[in-house]
Amino acid sequence: MTTFRLESHDRLGLLHPSIDAHTLGITSIGELLALCGIPCLAAPGEVAEAACRLDQPSQAKLLRDWLKASGVTALGFSYRLDPEEGLRLFSSLIETLARLRVLASDGGRLRAVFFAGLPATCDLVAARHPEVVACFRGDESPRETLSLLGLPESLLPPSVAENASYDESRLRFGRELVRKADYLALGPLDRSGYPGYGRRGDSVVERILHGEARGLPPLMRAHVGPYLADRKDAVDLFLDWTRQLAKGGLLDVLSIGTSQLSQSEFGRPWDGLPNGGGVPLASPDEFSEVWKAARPMLVRSYSGTRDVESMARMLEANLDNAWHALSLWWFCRIDGRGPNGVLENLEQHLAALRYIASVDKPFEPNVPHHFAFRGGDDLTYVLSGLVAAKAAKAAGVRTLIAQTMLNTPKQTWGICDLAKARALLSLLREMEDGNFRVYLQPRGGLDYFSREPETAKAQLAAVTALMDDIEPDLPSSPQIIHVVSYSEGYALADPQVVSDSIRLTRHALAEYRRLKQAGAVEDMSSHPRVLARTQELVSEARASLACIESTIRDPYSARGLYEIMASGFFAAPYLWECREEFAPAMQWKTRAVSGAVRVVGEDGRPISLEERLGTARETALLRESRRAWVKEAE
Repeated sequence: MTTFRLESHDRLGLLHPSIDAHTLGITSIGELLALCGIPCLAAPGEVAEAACRLDQPSQAKLLRDWLKASGVTALGFSYRLDPEEGLRLFSSLIETLARLRVLASDGGRLRAVFFAGLPATCDLVAARHPEVVACFRGDESPRETLSLLGLPESLLPPSVAENASYDESRLRFGRELVRKADYLALGPLDRSGYPGYGRRGDSVVERILHGEARGLPPLMRAHVGPYLADRKDAVDLFLDWTRQLAKGGLLDVLSIGTSQLSQSEFGRPWDGLPNGGGVPLASPDEFSEVWKAARPMLVRSYSGTRDVESMARMLEANLDNAWHALSLWWFCRIDGRGPNGVLENLEQHLAALRYIASVDKPFEPNVPHHFAFRGGDDLTYVLSGLVAAKAAKAAGVRTLIAQTMLNTPKQTWGICDLAKARALLSLLREMEDGNFRVYLQPRGGLDYFSREPETAKAQLAAVTALMDDIEPDLPSSPQIIHVVSYSEGYALADPQVVSDSIRLTRHALAEYRRLKQAGAVEDMSSHPRVLARTQELVSEARASLACIESTIRDPYSARGLYEIMASGFFAAPYLWECREEFAPAMQWKTRAVSGAVRVVGEDGRPISLEERLGTARETALLRESRRAWVKEAE
């Protein structure tokens, strides 16, 4: 890396190849610098297209003309897909800049180039191109971003500094816990003492209520699923891991990380099919063996991605599934995870929900973060979770496990994460009555954790503190914590890593609560920016739901849920499959704005909710009219 300092007179250009739609990382850097007074210019579409083919003179000319016309003096390049391809594209850019003689070293105006991408790509870029100013992996704080670019912290606007203070104080808290390592001494908790503990028929609700009555910490859930080339060896290893975790007494809910084939091809021949990782359980008997090995833990598993209802019945019969998780619009053709079309997927999921309701098991909507993975904005996150819960309640489900994935995308500021989680949870709690109850289950983000173990451990403690601030005035919240193991960023978690991650999570929760009671950390219960953003999201979600329910016929049927997405009420700009089918969902552009993800117009500014709902409503009515015309013609 070279030493460099951005100046106020610099103009920062932001470029990403058109084949990579993931722009939140680079635009969040651009927004931060713009707030600090450094102009940022996004490359137009034709230049983004050209970035894929810079070996062609005509495409290189497009790049040169844009750099010259816009007066760019520093260039940021972003690529979030395959690391080797990212290195190739960035190397092509560097070679082209040298060939065009636009670099300052060749007499041009371009003083610096930096890169943003996956950690693996950053490593490749830094090794091949030591002249690059900085590589941004996506987990830098605002202050760290400025430091990498040689800018003083004094440039941070008060709103950014305020958020940075909350996020960085939690990370300091985590680092101190990891340094002291007191968490390693934590032992198991005794959760026995109620009828049915550890036996068939034991329920997550009973275990939650028993723990609340005795002042115990939240239930700890972890996802476990080793993969080996030999299927039998993989299953045997998983059973051994399950027995170790059961004996250790730290894990309350074992979530089986089944293989892709277990989900999409259960009961069918697997010969010659790629597995995709995870433990390849292939028969009802193998699920029964897991249940036996897991005593006295509760156990749950992924659903299937075809024959969804029959898979749910199999899990009940052989695993006594602690709760069921369904993704509704996802885990089908739209994301390459299963053979069902989206409408067929919804039909099967609603049938499964009716079965789940008939056996009175809880349901976890595995939904909002999948929209966030595809570039969805914060409103889509809240609204999709609310719609999924409404559909479940309409199907007769009585207990909802409300999973909230924090740090997604990881550029989200902590105060915005709190607002998003609180908004969804408050809307879900409004649905509670004598026949419907909601339990909170927060978790860290999938791509949040560092590849450096000590940093990742500190991040785990920091996100645990964030979880406790969702409902800070409710001692029993959260009821369940989905513990993402600290090794998520670099290695599969074995029983030792899972156990230490649980110890760290429990210790962080207890210590953070102790510090809050002592007034040693900020009280986030009435933070004005959190309250304002929460109310904004609640208001927008209510208005959106009212528009949906007045526009979409039978919105909580399979066809209704399909039309909600197909009409563009949800934003999903980063879809890779079914793009034409869901073009109205892809039409929305999103970007990080002050730590939140918003739908924006061509000028990069947030668009109004009225415009957004008006567009979706118009699309929905047009689709309804076309369906009626086709039906009449038939």
